[in-house]
Parts: sequence; C-alpha cells; structure tokens
Amino acid sequence: MDTNTLSLVAASAADAATTFGAAGYICALALAGVGAALGTGAAGLATLGAWKRCLLDNRQMPFLLVAFVGAPLSQVIYGMILMNDLKAAVGEANPWALLAAGVFGGLAIGVSAWMQGKAGAAAADALASTGKGFANYLMVLGIIETVALFVMVFLMTTI
Repeated sequence: MDTNTLSLVAASAADAATTFGAAGYICALALAGVGAALGTGAAGLATLGAWKRCLLDNRQMPFLLVAFVGAPLSQVIYGMILMNDLKAAVGEANPWALLAAGVFGGLAIGVSAWMQGKAGAAAADALASTGKGFANYLMVLGIIETVALFVMVFLMTTI
C-alpha cells in the first residue's frame, strides 16, 4: 500500500473511533431511560394493585404511593448529565473510553433505577397495607439511588 492509502485507512479508523465514542454519550441517556421505564413500571403496577386492595377493603387509597412510582425518574436526569459531560469530551478524550463510560455508566444508572422501582413496589405494598413507615421506605430508595449518583460523578471525574 502506498502512503496515501495508509493515511486514508488511518483517518477512517480515527473517524470510526470518534463515532463509537459519540455513541457512548447516547447510550448513557438511553440506558438510564430504559432502567427508569422498567422501575416506574414495576412500582406503578404494585401501586395500582395496592390501591385496588384498598378499594376492595373499603379503605382510603394513599396518594403517597405515587412517590414510589416517580422515584426512578431522577436517574434519567443523571443519565442526561453524564451524556452532556461525555458529549463535551468527544474529540478530546479517548473515544473508546467514552463509549465504555456511556454504555457501562448508562447501564449502571439504569439498573439502579430498575432496582429502585422494584423496591418502590415493595414499599407501595407495605405502606398501603400498614399505613406506616413512609420515611423508612424513602430512605431505602435513597440508598439505591446513591449508586446512580456515585456512577455518574465518578465517571464524570474520570473522563
């Protein structure tokens, strides 16, 4: 191969790497969003079931259960913050590191949201059954959310 061909191949490889790096920032938001959808879905289904049980037992439906349904939504914001940070680093940081940070960061944030929704589902059931423990249930959801915050902050300080 001549020098021009090698230069074109090298440029194409660099462009491909930059494109993959850019895909990383999209993954950060998208995977966080998938986790939030799964989490709100899990908590929402449990909340609906708890409200149905309240109606069948002729008890008032606690509106506070909505807090458990909405809790996983904040992880979408963390995914967006990470996405913006990764997007700003495209062209400056290693593109493969950006891809990894976006994929694995988004995945970790998304799983945190999903697990928070599952815990929120249990919290909705418990609160509807007992009418007690709201603050304790929120503390558990807050601890789970801390995983997403740690991932976001640590990745932002690494890139």
